[in-house]
Amino acid sequence: MSYENKILQMKKMLGKKTTTTIKKEDKPAYQKPVAPSYTEQWEKAGLTVVENDFGIVFKRQVRYPFSFQHGHYKLQSFFEALVKWQEARFEHPYALEMQEKVLFFDTETTGLKGVGTQIFLLGFLEVSEEDESFILTQYILADPAHEAALLFESKLWQKTATVITYNGKSFDWPQLETRWTLNQKELPKLRTQRQIDLLHSSKRLWKNDMERMKLKSVEEEKLGFFRIGDIPGYLAPIIYLDAIKSGVPDALMKVLLHNEWDLLSLITLYVHSTNLLFEETSEESAKTFTNIGKWYADLKESSQSVKVLEKVTAQFDALEAGNAQYYLAIQHKRNKKFSEAIDAFVASLHFVDPRKKLHVLEQLAMIYEHQMKDYEQALYYTQEGIQLIKKNEQWRVEQKQKWEISWEKRLHRLGNKK
Repeated sequence: MSYENKILQMKKMLGKKTTTTIKKEDKPAYQKPVAPSYTEQWEKAGLTVVENDFGIVFKRQVRYPFSFQHGHYKLQSFFEALVKWQEARFEHPYALEMQEKVLFFDTETTGLKGVGTQIFLLGFLEVSEEDESFILTQYILADPAHEAALLFESKLWQKTATVITYNGKSFDWPQLETRWTLNQKELPKLRTQRQIDLLHSSKRLWKNDMERMKLKSVEEEKLGFFRIGDIPGYLAPIIYLDAIKSGVPDALMKVLLHNEWDLLSLITLYVHSTNLLFEETSEESAKTFTNIGKWYADLKESSQSVKVLEKVTAQFDALEAGNAQYYLAIQHKRNKKFSEAIDAFVASLHFVDPRKKLHVLEQLAMIYEHQMKDYEQALYYTQEGIQLIKKNEQWRVEQKQKWEISWEKRLHRLGNKK
C-alpha cells in the first residue's frame, strides 16, 4: 500500500464516530440524617425542633419589647439613631435608611479556623414585622451530620438585609461562606449582603483610648452593660462538643445566653457609635473625638471633619488637643486656608509624636516657601526638621539618611532664594 493510501485510510478511521455511549450516573439522593438520641432532652430544656429536607435544627426564640433596657440604652434608641442618619448632611458607610432591613448577626463555632471548624450556633436579632419588638432567633446544630439543615434553616439564601456584626467581615461571614461552599450541592446559593462591622468602627473610635477591643470590654467601658454569670467565649466549643456527646444541654444554654448578650450589645453599640459620630455625648476623651474627626477626613467629608476637630481644640487643653490641631491643620491646608493651617500646625508642634512633628515642620516649611513666600520662616522650620532628624535615635539609620538628603536639598534651595 502506498504512503498516500495509508494516510487516506487513517483519515477515514479518525473520521468514524464512536458508537460507544457513556451512561450518565444519576445524582445520589441526599441521605437525610436521623435525629440525635438526645432530641427530647434538648426540647425539655426549652429548645424547639425544626425539621426540613436536610435534617433537624434546634431553635430558640426570644422577643424583646422596644422598651427593653440593655446597659445605658433602651432598644428603641436604635430608631432614634436611624432618624439621625436620615437628617445627616454628610455621607457615612454606617448610615442606614429608615426602611432598610437590618439583621444583627453572630455565630459560635467549634474552632477559630480551618475547614474542620463548624458553626454550631447561628444567632439573629431583627425588628419584628408584627409588633413593637425585636426578635432573637438562634439556630443550634443538632449534630455535625445536620449541618445542611442548620444552614438551610437560616434562610440566608433568600433574605436580603444589611448584616451588622462584631468582627463579622473577618470571621463570622467568611466562616459561613466556607461551610456553605462545603454544602453547595444541597443548598441554594448564599446571598451576598451589605455588611457593617462594628469592630471596625470601635477601632476607629477608640484607637489609643482603649487597650482591648473585645466586645465585653466595650460593653463595660462604653455601653454600661456588665455580664453576670457569663461563660468565657473560648469555652463555647468545648461546651457544645460535650453537649452532643453527653446529650445534656444545661451548659449549652449558657452559651446561648452568651450569644444573646452579644446580639443585644450590637444594637446598643450601633446606637452609641452613631451618637458619637453626631457628637451627641460629651463623656468621651479628646482622643475619641479626634479619631472621629480623622475618620470624617478619610471619608473626604472635610467640613464635618473640621467641625469635629475645631470642637476638640475649643473644649480640651493644648496637650489633649495636640493631635486634633494636627489633623485640623491638614484639612485647612487641603481647603487652601493657609493662615489657619499655619496656626493649627504651630499649636500641634510640641504635643504630637516625633514622626508627626517632623511632618508638621515639613508642612510649615512648604507653606511658608510656596504660599507665603516667606523664605526666612521656611528656612527656620527646615533647620528645625534637620535637627530633629539628627537628634532622634529611635529612627532607623537608613531612613534618617534618606530624610537628611531630602531636607538638605530644601535647605540648599531656600538658601539660594534668600
